[in-house]
Amino acid sequence: MRTMQRRFWWTMSVVWAMTLSGCMGCSNPETPAGYVGYVTHGSIMGKAEYVGTQLGPTSTGCGWLLNVVNVSITPYTYSEAFSGPSAVLSKDNLKIEFAVHAVFRIRRDEVKDFVENYSTLAGDNPSDKVVQDAYDNFLKEPLRTFARDEIQKYNGLDVKDQITPIGDAIMKRAQALTEGTPFDIASIVVGNIQYPAEVADAVSEKLAATQELERKHTEVEIERAEKEKRIVQAEGIAAAMQIINVRLTPAYLQHEAIEAQKAMVGSPNHTTVYIPVGPMGVPIVGAMPLPGSGKGNASAATQRDTKKAAAGAEPLPPGSYDEG
Repeated sequence: MRTMQRRFWWTMSVVWAMTLSGCMGCSNPETPAGYVGYVTHGSIMGKAEYVGTQLGPTSTGCGWLLNVVNVSITPYTYSEAFSGPSAVLSKDNLKIEFAVHAVFRIRRDEVKDFVENYSTLAGDNPSDKVVQDAYDNFLKEPLRTFARDEIQKYNGLDVKDQITPIGDAIMKRAQALTEGTPFDIASIVVGNIQYPAEVADAVSEKLAATQELERKHTEVEIERAEKEKRIVQAEGIAAAMQIINVRLTPAYLQHEAIEAQKAMVGSPNHTTVYIPVGPMGVPIVGAMPLPGSGKGNASAATQRDTKKAAAGAEPLPPGSYDEG
């Protein structure tokens, strides 16, 4: 009886030990959303085997010695800077600093190929480390070479106007490189073009001089317009004066003078003096005899007659006056 009991407890101990050992080796590897899991089955003795891939969010379910390497299939952006010692000489030997931004992802159907042939990190390493390592080993240096080659095809000051064609050319070469690989190139953009300080200053000065020249041209055009305006105004004034001169006939002026005199007759604050004028419109001026001083006037008249006789002119009859 005791022997039977000992055998029973010994058997139960072995079963529990095996159960605990099995549970200790079991796991349920998970793959989050946006990732594809590369699932392997380990072994106590021997080598691990590839089981398959799983698209997250999911898990394998409880299994013994299961492991997963999760690879993100969302886009990655890596930037390559060409600055300082790595700046590139353009076609005309101008040193240019710039950056290239590459956007790519790992094709979801080729995660197995990616893990087995392009990555060197696995296990507990984060997915970003896996992709970073693959990028450094496969894409980084070719991408930098493509960028240098394309920049060197242009003169320095033309690069800023050819950013899009340069980016398209680099992308075309990168896509040719990654054809048939797990890498899917979405876009490549060239940006952050930087010229040497002396070149940038020279361009700024040239731009300022150009703007100043345009301002002066504008001022000249304004002055020309003002001159034309003054000419038009002068022509208008001249035309108006011509019209006025044509209409200001002697008869019209005499009529206006009479009308003015008629208007002033009724005013108590003025004195009207009528002055005789000659045919040329010049007032007639002469010496008028004062009351009771006929002798003096006769004497003056006699003196004028004597002067005119001496000059060869006939003397005026007594009582008449010379208009001159």
